[in-house]
Amino acid sequence: MVICDGGLTEREAILRAAGPHPFLRHSLPLREPVRAWRRDSAVCWLLPEVTTGPLGGMVGPPAEAVDLFGALAAEGVLQPGRWVHLPRLDRATLDTAPGVAAHEDWDFLWTTTPPPPQPGEERVVRLTEADHPELTALIEDSFPTSTARPGNPQVVDWYGIREGDRLIACGADRTRGDVGYLAGLTVAPAWRGRGLGAALTAGMSRALSARYDVLALGVFLANSGAMRLYRRLGYVETVGLTSVRCA
Repeated sequence: MVICDGGLTEREAILRAAGPHPFLRHSLPLREPVRAWRRDSAVCWLLPEVTTGPLGGMVGPPAEAVDLFGALAAEGVLQPGRWVHLPRLDRATLDTAPGVAAHEDWDFLWTTTPPPPQPGEERVVRLTEADHPELTALIEDSFPTSTARPGNPQVVDWYGIREGDRLIACGADRTRGDVGYLAGLTVAPAWRGRGLGAALTAGMSRALSARYDVLALGVFLANSGAMRLYRRLGYVETVGLTSVRCA
C-alpha cells in the first residue's frame, strides 16, 4: 500500500523517517516544500514541479523503491520527462520498473574531511557574474554535456582557475540542502594533465568546508579518471544510484 504521508512535508520529518544520510541531506532543500510517500521501507520525496533538474528521489531497498516508483507512475504523480533518483538497480530489477524511458548509473561520493593540500589550489578563486561569458565558453569547449551552467538557478556560486587573463578551469557550488555539493568541474582540454583538476577540487572543497560539515559530488561510472582523482582526494564514502527518466 502506498501512503501519501501528510506528516512528511517538512525536511526534518523526512530525515527522521528515512535517516539523515548525506545524499538525503543534500537532496532535500532547506526551505522549499516537499511531498513524500512511503511503501514498506521505501520513502519517496518530490520537489515542487517548478524546480529545475531532477524531480525527486527514493531511498530504501531497491525492489521496494521500484515498486513505489511504479505505483506513483501509475497514479500519474511522476511528470513525464523528469528524472528521479533511485537506489542502484541491477539490470533484472530495472527491467521490472514500469514507466522508465532512460536511466543512468552514477555514484554519490562524500567526505567529512577536506582533501590534503594540492599544488596550485591557492589559484582557485571565486567567480562573479562578469565571468559568465568565459564560463559558458569554457564549458562548451570542455564539458558540453554539463547541466551546471551560468544562469542555472541550482548553481549557488562559481569557482575557477586562471592562467593570465584566461579562465582554464571551473566548477560550480550546487548546494541545495546542508551538504556542500561540487558539480560541473572541468579543465580546458589544452591544460589537462597538469594537476588542475586536483587543485580545483581541493580549493573548492576547502572553501565549502568552512560552511558545511559534509562535502559531496557525483560521478558517472564511465568516468573512471575522475573517480580515481576524487577518491585520492578523500571522497571515499559512496552510495550507488540509478537515475531514471519518467516515460
